[in-house]
Amino acid sequence: MVQEELIPYLTEYGKENPEDKIRIKTRFGNIDVELFHDTPLHRANFIFLVKHDYFDETFFHRVAEGFVVQGGNSDNPSTNKKRHYIGDYLIPSEFDAGHKHVRGAFSAAKYAEQNVSKASSPFEFFIVQSESGAHHLDNDHTVFGRVINGMDVVDKISKVKVDQGEWPLQNIYLDVEILE
Repeated sequence: MVQEELIPYLTEYGKENPEDKIRIKTRFGNIDVELFHDTPLHRANFIFLVKHDYFDETFFHRVAEGFVVQGGNSDNPSTNKKRHYIGDYLIPSEFDAGHKHVRGAFSAAKYAEQNVSKASSPFEFFIVQSESGAHHLDNDHTVFGRVINGMDVVDKISKVKVDQGEWPLQNIYLDVEILE
């Protein structure tokens, strides 16, 4: 996928693939997420990645207890190969939907150098674990779903030991499947 063709491609893909519920399976248990239809590019992109097995061999690679758990990356060389194969693109922000970073929000990560456009990484996501939310991220990261079951699993993940870069000392592999 290339940036110039992204919006028409994901728009059409979203129409042809209306699924909006996914399950993230971990050794700590399952996390069920509802993806929002009013963030159509982010929803379609995530469903595309699931159907193309992108998340195989990725894990929750950032754990900041009392803040977020972030997934979709890996230090496995196959992850970089998949990213290269899928394409180098960014997803335009979809803040107009008005979703906020409350506890359980499912949001798109972005790279620091993308702050001007606020475009999202197509490959990484995070779940807000904080009881009070993470409202300083509103209108900076696109919330495109919410946890509907499994926040207890997110809380368990948030308690793992991490290094100084918030990378878990033991990998927390994830497997993502479409529920409906």
